[in-house]
Amino acid sequence: MCRTATDLKDLLLTIARGLVENPDAVRVEVDEPDEGGVTVLHLHVADDDMGRVIGKQGRIAKAIRVVMRATATRSNDKISVEID
Repeated sequence: MCRTATDLKDLLLTIARGLVENPDAVRVEVDEPDEGGVTVLHLHVADDDMGRVIGKQGRIAKAIRVVMRATATRSNDKISVEID
């Protein structure tokens, strides 16, 4: 079970690298929690892989956010995933 922002970052990296053609270009930046306690994870991928991560009508992006939010909720964390 994921417990820290580092674990959540590693999970997001693993998910994203499995989707893209250029896994070496995948980066995740973690912001400090804001006043509401929400930690923002910024996912960066190569321009050519952006469509693979977003998916048709944003379905893959939504699924990634759901998985990440569910994982964070189990450890009483609040996160948001931004695809940059």
